[in-house]
Formats: sequence, C-alpha cells, structure tokens
Amino acid sequence: MSGSFSCAVVKKVFQLKARLHCVKLSQAAADLKVFFLQNAQYNHLLTGVSSSINPFRLQNFCSFL
Repeated sequence: MSGSFSCAVVKKVFQLKARLHCVKLSQAAADLKVFFLQNAQYNHLLTGVSSSINPFRLQNFCSFL
C-alpha cells in the first residue's frame, strides 16, 4: 500500500510541476516592481491609514477632574 501511495504522490508532484510557468528572476523582479508601483495607492504602509477607518486610533476618553 505504501508503494502505491508514494507513486501516486510522486505522480501528483510531477503534474503540478508541469503546470508551473518558469520565469527568469530578473523578469519576475521587474514584474513585481511594476505591480507594486501600480498598486502603491492601495498600500497602507506607504499612504497611511485614514483616521476614520483606523480601528486602532486613539479613542476619546471622558475624564473627570
């Protein structure tokens, strides 16, 4: 049973690898750079978070003196 199981697993791995599209590292890096630059407006690490939608903003506390 274990022999047939390992054979099936190996067959599945090869099928998955066959579907992969290989790209040169330099091309992948260039594609990532373009993607990040196109979507920079949606990145809250670059643009900051609006205080109206920030769940971690400081709450107004009522204090009695």
